[in-house]
Amino acid sequence: MNVERQCLARDIVNIVACEGTERIERYEAAGKWRARMTMAGFRSSPFSAHVNETIRTLLKSAYCDRYMLKVENGALYFGWEDKTLVVGSAWK
Repeated sequence: MNVERQCLARDIVNIVACEGTERIERYEAAGKWRARMTMAGFRSSPFSAHVNETIRTLLKSAYCDRYMLKVENGALYFGWEDKTLVVGSAWK
């Protein structure tokens, strides 16, 4: 929770609530990142079901139920309600 407060809170507010000139954080879309990695010769290496379930369990037990985690194309989409905040993926 301390990491959330100290490191993520500003980013979460900026991504979820701000647009236009107020929006500071502009991350690259996951699809563009996937295309760039593939063109560079990397292959996606999906996380195991155990990793996915461990993260999902931690979110449910340690944080409020407004956080979401979904798995798509082997990547983990972490978000606040229906807004994706961060996408995690592994590549070989």
